Amino acid sequence: MFEPVLLKNVGMSGSHLLSTYETGGGYQALAKVLREYTPDEVVDLVKRSNLRGRGGAGFPTGMKWSFVPKRGDKPRYLCCNADEGEPGTFKDRIIMERDPHQLIEGLAVSAYAIGAQTAYVYIRGEYVTAIRHLEQAIAEAHEKGYLGTSILGSDFNFTVHIHCGAGAYICGEETAMLESLEGKRAQPRLKPPFPAVAGLYASPTVINNVETLACVPHIVMRGPDWFRGIGPDKSPGPKLYCVSGQVRKPGLYELPMGIPLRELVETHAGGVLPGRRIKAVIPGGVSAPVIPEHGLGVGMDFDSLAAAGSMLGSAGVVVIDDSTCMVKVATRIIEFFHHESCGKCTPCREGLNWVVKVLRRIEAGDGAPGDLEQLEMLCKGIFGNTFCALGDGAAMGLRAALAHFREEFVAHIEERRCPFH
Repeated sequence: MFEPVLLKNVGMSGSHLLSTYETGGGYQALAKVLREYTPDEVVDLVKRSNLRGRGGAGFPTGMKWSFVPKRGDKPRYLCCNADEGEPGTFKDRIIMERDPHQLIEGLAVSAYAIGAQTAYVYIRGEYVTAIRHLEQAIAEAHEKGYLGTSILGSDFNFTVHIHCGAGAYICGEETAMLESLEGKRAQPRLKPPFPAVAGLYASPTVINNVETLACVPHIVMRGPDWFRGIGPDKSPGPKLYCVSGQVRKPGLYELPMGIPLRELVETHAGGVLPGRRIKAVIPGGVSAPVIPEHGLGVGMDFDSLAAAGSMLGSAGVVVIDDSTCMVKVATRIIEFFHHESCGKCTPCREGLNWVVKVLRRIEAGDGAPGDLEQLEMLCKGIFGNTFCALGDGAAMGLRAALAHFREEFVAHIEERRCPFH
């Protein structure tokens, strides 16, 4: 029987308060590592759990931590990526609003593991309630000795700072986020060097997602074998799925990694409205290629979705029913990426500009023969030719829409109108 852990406090009254968190065993993981583990042993513990990053890329967390140099005179930093700009995604917001101490404890344990004394939570400025609750939680943690100097009587010193972003999607890319933290224009850096070697202020830096960090205290308390026993071997653990779109019960669901997409949408989220059928589902935020109805048996984990030609991404599941025009969906998604492109890379900056123009023309009923071939050519020019994955996500999503729903694009061009209007 699956037992939720990441959302166990969310429904409680005063769930964001320290007293509520302590009642449920909060900060016991921090006390345990400071009492029983060396930093290297904590890294090994997380490695053995096979926790993979929940921000989108799915990189093994313990391995990322191990890349931080053991020696050197520069300070080490921990950065929490709480920007969460991916449309259809709201899992990190719920943790920060409803259970912020879970994140703070995860930050403290992770910082101890990598030898950092300072952490920055980079959070999007629109998350007003989350920011307020995080600030309150940090103050409470300082007052009780969970943050500050000589934490719980140890020689571990640790402080958390909040940095509010200005709503730029590109700041979800880790090196663009570092540029923004340093007061520069948020644009991706060339890698290598990677942040673990030269990140914030050219110092060793680990960047983890909110949900990733929230998993760490549970791994400490329950053990890596417990974590590995949930879901597939290569992508284990509990997972937060954000379900939205044309579905009866939109919301945030904590379920095992690898649950079939159809079960998530139809059983847990109640399926689509009466009289409608599922046309397609976007499984991981709008960067993830759409999956048509016949492919919904795929498991919601990194490897299964990759094999199906999509990706888990941020697990922002967007349900699309048969009343929806896929040309309109594709156009709105590409408009978003075009608007959020930082402009650094020519293929992304110029390519998406042209893609938007062609899609808008097709949607308006002014498409021409050869437009679909031009879109495919533009996607080929964008994919793999940019500093970060923004352009790749846009190109992959449009390619999938063209592959699975080409007849709708053709109908717009041939009939010179939208068949759904």
